[in-house]
Amino acid sequence: MIRVLESLMIFSENAKKLAKFYREVVGLKQSYEAEIGEKDEKLYGFKVGKGPEIGIMDHSKIKGQNKNPERIIFNLEVNDIKKEAGRLTKAKVKKIQDIYHVEGYGYIATFADVDGNYFQIVQVRAK
Repeated sequence: MIRVLESLMIFSENAKKLAKFYREVVGLKQSYEAEIGEKDEKLYGFKVGKGPEIGIMDHSKIKGQNKNPERIIFNLEVNDIKKEAGRLTKAKVKKIQDIYHVEGYGYIATFADVDGNYFQIVQVRAK
């Protein structure tokens, strides 16, 4: 039986650069850094609230920008989507979709990271 989503891994040609983006631009709190494998690939961990960790790791088979960024998108919940979307836009993060409303859920805005992966900030309705 599957219990929980333990982590989300994002592989990159340059994990250091991608981790810096999520740490310094998006504002995630880095929880660890490690070297893995025979080629000393870098692994950066980010704890996001009470949810699963996001891991960003070097991978030898990943080259260049993500050619299918719509395939998997992860959501980061925020308190004030207008404020956070404005902050990301001011930081010149590529905006894919401006803020829109999903009835019964809340508000969503979609951005792309430096590898071309899509992520969304969301402000869910009060529960």
